[in-house]
Amino acid sequence: MNAVKEIMYSAFAENSNIPSEYFNKYGVKRGLRNSDGTGVMAGVTNICNVHGYVVDDGEKKPSKGRLIFRGYDLSEMIDKVISEDRFGFEEIVFLLLTGKLPDKDELDEFNMTLSDSRELPDNFFEDMILKAPSPDIMNKMARSILALYSYDPEPDAPTPEHEVDTAVSLIAKMPVIMVCAYETKRRFYTGESMIMHPLIKGQSTAENILSTIRIDRNFTHDEAKLLDLMLMLHAEHGGGNNSTFACRVLTSSGTDPYSAYAAAVGSLKGPRHGGANRKVIEMQELIKSSVKDWDNDDELADFLKRIMKKEAGDGSGLIYGMGHAVYTLSDPRAVILKKYAGKMAEGTEFEKEFHLLESIERLTPTVFAEVKHSDKVMCANIDMYSGFVYKMLGIPQDLFTPLFAVSRMAGWCAHRFEEINSGKRIIRPAYKSISKEKQYIELEKR
Repeated sequence: MNAVKEIMYSAFAENSNIPSEYFNKYGVKRGLRNSDGTGVMAGVTNICNVHGYVVDDGEKKPSKGRLIFRGYDLSEMIDKVISEDRFGFEEIVFLLLTGKLPDKDELDEFNMTLSDSRELPDNFFEDMILKAPSPDIMNKMARSILALYSYDPEPDAPTPEHEVDTAVSLIAKMPVIMVCAYETKRRFYTGESMIMHPLIKGQSTAENILSTIRIDRNFTHDEAKLLDLMLMLHAEHGGGNNSTFACRVLTSSGTDPYSAYAAAVGSLKGPRHGGANRKVIEMQELIKSSVKDWDNDDELADFLKRIMKKEAGDGSGLIYGMGHAVYTLSDPRAVILKKYAGKMAEGTEFEKEFHLLESIERLTPTVFAEVKHSDKVMCANIDMYSGFVYKMLGIPQDLFTPLFAVSRMAGWCAHRFEEINSGKRIIRPAYKSISKEKQYIELEKR
């Protein structure tokens, strides 16, 4: 083995490990989190309010979760959209980008603008995706966003018009890039046939995804509405989540929109962020295969204890899909998704699995309190049911996190707009250096 690389491999951990006492000594808030779990205040936003607790006399107290987009309660918007039997993702995108709800004519025109903007540039698929297949769809989506910079005649134009046009173009193209990357992966990595359907003008984002990802292009209205619900729930989640903050950090440097959005995709891929939905599925599959009687609370609780004690699962001790950095009593996205997932599962082969997830959600807080000796308030997060919904829709696991990115692009764009207009300073936190000065040693004396 190369001796220099051996040194470098050893130094990777040995020379990069800061003793924890230094973080305490200098009051460093790792993860930009306070000791009570609240986030360090890093900015002000008019886009989204993620409400999960209240602070009373300096004490953090649990509260029912709410998600507010531009002043509008997401739960109320979703209930209205569903009662009127129409698609809502595009309306939420318009709201996030403009700060106002569109009237019918504006919404119709915006829908057609998105539909007309979905096509990729000439030869883009062949040159940028097909010729360089990736085993991971998220990496290919990030690379494709960066590649679109080269197809823009003025990619660094610092104008509102360019920012808005780029945002709309990327929001429209993300589903197409995702499907192209997925089909290319299937062809090159699993030897399956690559099927590329032409786009159908006038379809909603949810309809477009289902019609291009399914071999026969067939889907029901209810299936498209359920996917539309998923897109609405994932469209935005405040400025403090990792991928949105990454987008704002890059934006604050003055870089181009393509670089900022690609960075956000890279962040979302991480298993501690958007990639967590795959960990949930892995854990749920383990529980399904290890617990013989899913209706037996004692047997299920015993296995959950084994996971928490790191005797089963991936050794993390985590019940994936439970708990959240902000939400305490409830995650409004999980509440909404659970409601409609249950309706879709009723009377199908998925009904038993849905009840298992309900049981995991119900039993975990008690098991956690027993094993960890903690009174922490814990609720299910959206990932508890999102993978289950995708499974009912026949969507492969490879696309769980990419679908998250397709939806969240709307929120990233809104936050980039706000950072450009209101941030005005490059984001640059401080790091305390603890290195000691050393005397330089001449090369021949080392």
